[in-house]
Amino acid sequence: MSDERLERLESRLMLAEDQIDALNQAIYRQQRLIDQLQAQMLQLARQFHVPAARLRPEDEIPPHW
Repeated sequence: MSDERLERLESRLMLAEDQIDALNQAIYRQQRLIDQLQAQMLQLARQFHVPAARLRPEDEIPPHW
């Protein structure tokens, strides 16, 4: 195998490794954001949770409103 061909392969491998690292970092950041958003949604759900016993038909807004 020629030195030039080996250098090209090594360069391509380094580029592929850099791209994989960048993708892994993006996935990690996205997962952290998803976890934060899920925690916020859970907090909001708890904040706005109304027990069924407190719901009354007269409290409901008609669908045409």
